[in-house]
Amino acid sequence: MSAAMSFLRRLAPAGLIAIAGLTAHPSFRFLAPAGLAAQSPDQANDPDAIKTTLVAMWSAIERGDVDAYASYLHPDFTQFGEFDPYFASGKELEVRNMRRYLNRARGVHTDMHQPEVTVRGDVAWITYYWTDSGEVDGKVVTSRGKSTRIFVKERGRWLCIHGHYTALP
Repeated sequence: MSAAMSFLRRLAPAGLIAIAGLTAHPSFRFLAPAGLAAQSPDQANDPDAIKTTLVAMWSAIERGDVDAYASYLHPDFTQFGEFDPYFASGKELEVRNMRRYLNRARGVHTDMHQPEVTVRGDVAWITYYWTDSGEVDGKVVTSRGKSTRIFVKERGRWLCIHGHYTALP
Protein backbone atom coordinates (compact mmCIF):
# COMPACT_ATOMS: atom_id res chain seq x y z
CA MET A 1 0.00 0.00 0.00
CA SER A 2 1.35 3.43 -0.89
CA ALA A 3 2.24 5.90 1.85
CA ALA A 4 -0.50 8.22 0.61
CA MET A 5 -3.15 5.49 0.82
CA SER A 6 -1.95 4.51 4.27
CA PHE A 7 -2.18 8.14 5.35
CA LEU A 8 -5.70 8.48 3.92
CA ARG A 9 -6.81 5.29 5.69
CA ARG A 10 -5.65 6.80 8.98
CA LEU A 11 -7.82 9.83 8.26
CA ALA A 12 -10.97 7.80 7.63
CA PRO A 13 -11.59 7.10 11.35
CA ALA A 14 -11.09 10.80 11.98
CA GLY A 15 -14.24 11.47 9.95
CA LEU A 16 -12.43 13.38 7.20
CA ILE A 17 -13.83 13.09 3.71
CA ALA A 18 -11.21 15.06 1.81
CA ILE A 19 -8.10 17.09 2.39
CA ALA A 20 -7.24 20.03 0.21
CA GLY A 21 -3.48 20.22 0.71
CA LEU A 22 -2.41 21.49 4.11
CA THR A 23 1.80 23.78 5.07
CA ALA A 24 4.26 25.19 7.28
CA HIS A 25 6.22 28.33 7.01
CA PRO A 26 9.82 27.62 7.94
CA SER A 27 10.11 30.53 10.33
CA PHE A 28 7.17 29.93 12.64
CA ARG A 29 7.61 30.37 16.35
CA PHE A 30 5.26 29.92 19.24
CA LEU A 31 6.51 31.23 22.58
CA ALA A 32 8.32 28.41 24.37
CA PRO A 33 11.79 27.45 25.50
CA ALA A 34 14.32 26.31 22.91
CA GLY A 35 15.41 22.70 22.78
CA LEU A 36 12.21 21.03 23.90
CA ALA A 37 12.53 17.34 24.68
CA ALA A 38 10.89 14.54 22.73
CA GLN A 39 7.27 13.80 23.54
CA SER A 40 6.34 11.45 26.33
CA PRO A 41 3.65 8.80 25.80
CA ASP A 42 1.40 10.86 28.11
CA GLN A 43 1.48 13.68 25.55
CA ALA A 44 0.62 11.43 22.61
CA ASN A 45 -3.12 12.33 22.50
CA ASP A 46 -2.88 15.75 24.09
CA PRO A 47 -3.62 18.74 21.83
CA ASP A 48 -0.88 20.64 23.64
CA ALA A 49 1.59 18.04 22.34
CA ILE A 50 0.90 19.28 18.81
CA LYS A 51 1.71 22.86 19.80
CA THR A 52 4.78 21.64 21.69
CA THR A 53 5.99 19.75 18.62
CA LEU A 54 5.50 22.82 16.42
CA VAL A 55 7.36 24.98 18.94
CA ALA A 56 10.25 22.52 18.93
CA MET A 57 10.35 22.65 15.12
CA TRP A 58 10.41 26.45 15.14
CA SER A 59 13.03 26.55 17.90
CA ALA A 60 15.26 24.29 15.81
CA ILE A 61 14.87 26.67 12.86
CA GLU A 62 15.70 29.70 15.01
CA ARG A 63 18.85 27.92 16.21
CA GLY A 64 19.73 26.99 12.63
CA ASP A 65 19.57 23.28 13.54
CA VAL A 66 18.24 21.67 10.36
CA ASP A 67 18.80 18.14 11.68
CA ALA A 68 16.63 18.81 14.74
CA TYR A 69 13.96 20.35 12.49
CA ALA A 70 14.09 17.30 10.21
CA SER A 71 13.53 14.96 13.16
CA TYR A 72 9.95 16.29 13.38
CA LEU A 73 9.13 15.67 9.71
CA HIS A 74 7.46 12.52 8.44
CA PRO A 75 9.30 10.82 5.52
CA ASP A 76 6.18 11.44 3.37
CA PHE A 77 6.07 15.17 4.21
CA THR A 78 4.32 17.39 1.65
CA GLN A 79 3.49 21.08 1.50
CA PHE A 80 1.97 23.97 -0.36
CA GLY A 81 4.17 26.97 0.43
CA GLU A 82 2.78 30.49 0.51
CA PHE A 83 4.71 31.50 -2.60
CA ASP A 84 5.59 28.10 -4.09
CA PRO A 85 4.28 27.60 -7.62
CA TYR A 86 4.23 23.80 -7.17
CA PHE A 87 3.33 21.19 -4.59
CA ALA A 88 6.45 20.05 -2.70
CA SER A 89 6.74 16.38 -1.81
CA GLY A 90 9.23 14.55 0.38
CA LYS A 91 11.15 15.12 3.57
CA GLU A 92 14.49 15.28 1.73
CA LEU A 93 13.25 18.15 -0.43
CA GLU A 94 11.99 20.05 2.62
CA VAL A 95 15.29 19.58 4.47
CA ARG A 96 17.26 20.75 1.42
CA ASN A 97 14.99 23.79 1.05
CA MET A 98 15.26 24.59 4.76
CA ARG A 99 19.08 24.55 4.56
CA ARG A 100 18.92 27.00 1.65
CA TYR A 101 16.44 29.21 3.50
CA LEU A 102 18.55 29.32 6.66
CA ASN A 103 21.57 30.38 4.62
CA ARG A 104 19.60 33.46 3.53
CA ALA A 105 17.46 34.30 6.60
CA ARG A 106 18.41 36.06 9.84
CA GLY A 107 16.40 36.97 12.93
CA VAL A 108 13.10 35.66 11.62
CA HIS A 109 10.39 35.64 14.26
CA THR A 110 6.83 34.38 13.79
CA ASP A 111 3.88 34.64 16.13
CA MET A 112 0.94 32.27 16.06
CA HIS A 113 -2.59 33.59 16.55
CA GLN A 114 -5.83 31.72 17.25
CA PRO A 115 -4.46 28.18 17.12
CA GLU A 116 -7.03 25.39 17.00
CA VAL A 117 -5.91 21.77 17.46
CA THR A 118 -7.91 18.62 16.74
CA VAL A 119 -6.66 15.14 17.63
CA ARG A 120 -8.33 12.01 16.24
CA GLY A 121 -6.37 8.94 17.26
CA ASP A 122 -2.99 9.01 15.57
CA VAL A 123 -3.88 11.95 13.30
CA ALA A 124 -3.99 15.60 14.39
CA TRP A 125 -4.21 18.97 12.72
CA ILE A 126 -3.64 22.53 13.80
CA THR A 127 -4.91 25.68 12.11
CA TYR A 128 -3.71 29.16 12.95
CA TYR A 129 -2.92 32.63 11.65
CA TRP A 130 0.63 33.93 11.63
CA THR A 131 2.52 37.21 11.53
CA ASP A 132 6.25 37.29 11.04
CA SER A 133 9.21 39.50 10.35
CA GLY A 134 12.92 39.10 9.81
CA GLU A 135 15.64 39.55 7.25
CA VAL A 136 16.01 37.51 4.07
CA ASP A 137 18.80 38.23 1.60
CA GLY A 138 19.65 41.36 3.60
CA LYS A 139 16.16 42.85 3.28
CA VAL A 140 13.59 43.29 6.04
CA VAL A 141 10.53 41.18 5.33
CA THR A 142 7.14 40.79 6.97
CA SER A 143 4.21 38.54 6.19
CA ARG A 144 0.93 37.36 7.58
CA GLY A 145 -1.32 34.51 6.66
CA LYS A 146 -3.13 31.37 7.70
CA SER A 147 -1.80 27.86 7.95
CA THR A 148 -2.78 24.26 8.52
CA ARG A 149 -0.46 21.44 9.49
CA ILE A 150 -1.29 17.76 9.73
CA PHE A 151 0.56 15.45 12.10
CA VAL A 152 0.61 11.67 12.39
CA LYS A 153 1.73 9.76 15.46
CA GLU A 154 4.33 7.07 14.87
CA ARG A 155 6.12 5.18 17.62
CA GLY A 156 4.71 7.62 20.19
CA ARG A 157 5.93 10.80 18.42
CA TRP A 158 3.97 13.36 16.45
CA LEU A 159 5.50 13.97 13.02
CA CYS A 160 4.45 16.69 10.61
CA ILE A 161 3.25 15.05 7.39
CA HIS A 162 1.74 18.06 5.64
CA GLY A 163 1.58 21.84 5.78
CA HIS A 164 -0.23 24.55 3.86
CA TYR A 165 0.28 28.34 3.98
CA THR A 166 -1.87 31.03 2.51
CA ALA A 167 -0.48 34.56 2.61
CA LEU A 168 -2.97 37.29 3.44
CA PRO A 169 -2.80 40.87 2.16
